[in-house]
Amino acid sequence: MLELLRQGTNTYTIVPAARQAANDTLYRLQVSTKSYLGTIAYETGGIRWNEGWITLLGAGGPGISGSLSSWNGLGPGESVVTTEDGLLVVAYDAAGGFFALDTGKFGRSGLIYYFAPDTLEWESTDLQYSGFLAWLAEGDLDLFYQTFRWEGWQADMERLGEGQVFAYYPPLWTAEGGGETSRKSPVSVAEAWGVAVGGAK
Repeated sequence: MLELLRQGTNTYTIVPAARQAANDTLYRLQVSTKSYLGTIAYETGGIRWNEGWITLLGAGGPGISGSLSSWNGLGPGESVVTTEDGLLVVAYDAAGGFFALDTGKFGRSGLIYYFAPDTLEWESTDLQYSGFLAWLAEGDLDLFYQTFRWEGWQADMERLGEGQVFAYYPPLWTAEGGGETSRKSPVSVAEAWGVAVGGAK
């Protein structure tokens, strides 16, 4: 996995995981460290990509809101949000978008779906988890987020505290909303997830 990251062109920061949290997360996911998902869960607290714009969930740690376990209600009393049946949330971004592995909601395809805040819909990326990691490492993130970002977004990332993302006013899903045209304010990622669960079509 580390070789995949090193070969990529996108910047990232690996957050270390506490050993007990890593063991617990791997156990609750019921996956092997031979898989990419298991490796991320066991070896990292999470990974922050592209100036922190995308947060890949692991076992949890500083700067990471929750873990693969707590985001997906895999432990008693652990869920940090209302879980969505048939989806395993694996990452979130600063625009209030979410990446999740289809475990039944879309036919158990095993593909990563993206909740797009500009359409309020879950859209298939056509990538499995391993391909999603490769995209994070070397994909054209600027192109993917072209309409969500604005001049100087990197500096504005410092406005976000732990567990926060940007809310856009007007929202991205409106005709007036956009990276350059909307005002942005920090909100909790849990609040943004509420939009995903409540607004998804």
